[in-house]
Amino acid sequence: MAVASGRVQLVTVRQRTLTMARWRVLWIAMAFAFIALLAIVRILYLGASDQGLRATSFADALLPPRGEIVDRNGVPLARAFPAYALWFNPKALGEDGDPLVRSPEEVANKLKAIFPDLDERKLAAQFAAGKQGYIRRRVLPEEANRVQEIGELALEMPMENDRHYPQGSMAAHVLGYVAADGKGRVGMEQVLDDKLSNPATRGTPVPLSIDVRVQGALEDELARGMKLNQAQGAAGIVLDVDTGEILALASLPEFDPNKIDARGQSLMFNRVTNQVYELGSTFKPITVAAALDAGVIRDLGKRYDASPVKVGRFTISDSHNLGSSLNPIETLIHSSNTVSARIADQLGPERMRRTMMDLGMNERPYIEIPARGFPLWPGKNWPRLTNMTVGFGHSIAVTPLHLASAYAALVNGGIWRPATLHKLGPGEAPKGRRVFKQSTSSRMRQLLRTIAVYGTGRNANAPGYRVGGKTGSAEKPGAGGYKKSAIVSTFAAAFPMDKPRYVIIAMLDEPKGTVASSFQRTAAWNAAPIVGRLVPRIGPLIGVRPDDTRDVDISDIKPLIPEAASE
Repeated sequence: MAVASGRVQLVTVRQRTLTMARWRVLWIAMAFAFIALLAIVRILYLGASDQGLRATSFADALLPPRGEIVDRNGVPLARAFPAYALWFNPKALGEDGDPLVRSPEEVANKLKAIFPDLDERKLAAQFAAGKQGYIRRRVLPEEANRVQEIGELALEMPMENDRHYPQGSMAAHVLGYVAADGKGRVGMEQVLDDKLSNPATRGTPVPLSIDVRVQGALEDELARGMKLNQAQGAAGIVLDVDTGEILALASLPEFDPNKIDARGQSLMFNRVTNQVYELGSTFKPITVAAALDAGVIRDLGKRYDASPVKVGRFTISDSHNLGSSLNPIETLIHSSNTVSARIADQLGPERMRRTMMDLGMNERPYIEIPARGFPLWPGKNWPRLTNMTVGFGHSIAVTPLHLASAYAALVNGGIWRPATLHKLGPGEAPKGRRVFKQSTSSRMRQLLRTIAVYGTGRNANAPGYRVGGKTGSAEKPGAGGYKKSAIVSTFAAAFPMDKPRYVIIAMLDEPKGTVASSFQRTAAWNAAPIVGRLVPRIGPLIGVRPDDTRDVDISDIKPLIPEAASE
């Protein structure tokens, strides 16, 4: 009985032990299941919640260090990528030892062989002085391998985030660049700095209004015009007349945002948005439009005295004799200063000034980038002489962007809108403000077209594209008056004139008379041909194909054009 009792107790103990073990396994399994459940819930939460994703350092690490900028079609303009830098660390071998195994001169010579643009003497002096710092910020992998082969531990190559502009110098004045401190400078890099560096938004590329195809063509034709006419600079814009979107904006010479050096710094001034010019005869259509709108011009056949205008001790005259009288159409075709001044005089200072203000000519240009020049504005009360000279584009200096926005209002039905470098979606175009009557805008489309067909804009008349526009050649002001030897030549255009979609401004700064321009310096011979070559290049890319069967109807004004009467 004692033996049986002992066996029973032993079985009981074993059962208890097994039961306890099972419970322990069960509790452990439940604990693991609970932990797994929490993990699954967390994963689902993170997957469903933007906030959760943004809060995790893991997700943040997957985002680019700085957001990407793309053109309106998604082509990359600026992107971030990891790259090596070259850093000199004089303490790499300890506090007391020499930082270099070889002599400073020998190491500098070896680096010069890898990076030919380095200053060898300056680099050797840095090594000899034991001064730590960057030697180079952007080092390619193959260059890094060659540096490693030198065998100097003091030459360190930390991995850093770099900013790369895959299109090179294209649209440099639009984009700007990123400085060594990681902050955007000059262009849209500065404007979008917070958005591009914010983890919440930097994962989505920012589209600009720029079209790289149009931008490339504009820069190419401006550069060609600069070279052919030996100009010191050039500027150009392609603007959507209905939205204010800028498809291309170029200031030449350009800089390379991939390599900001002393020369690059000197070329950052933006001629399109920051430099103001007296844009001369390109203002004459604005004067005529204001006079049409105000009822000062009711009959385009009315003839005006074309003799020199004397105001006090000043005389306004034309560059050559255009006859004793001209009607408003002939005034624009032949670009008469005297008749433009007389029309402005009839319009009066207050109405002329109001028109210019409605076109934004008294304020910095409306655009996002920070480089925006303030116009040289005549002030509140315009004397008679000032008003008359403003009528043909003097006594007031504005940027080419001001002019582009004004011409958009001339041809789009009379609505002025601010320019923008952001891509706009359907229905996002600003409402704008009315400056001219729709009937006035319709008439200006006819008049601008006649200038390209019969007047000074013939060299811009690309067949089939119905180009219209106005030339402007103005002497640059200098000490003691205007400089006869230095002019700014501009052609302001729109196309197609039967239904305008785009404005183009092409400007050359101080062109010379060369063989290419028949030894002429005026816009008819140098700026207008730039537009004439550009339009056929970009038209098919942006939905405007040549069509010789269409044109703006000028039949009602043709009898008033002597040049057309002989056809």
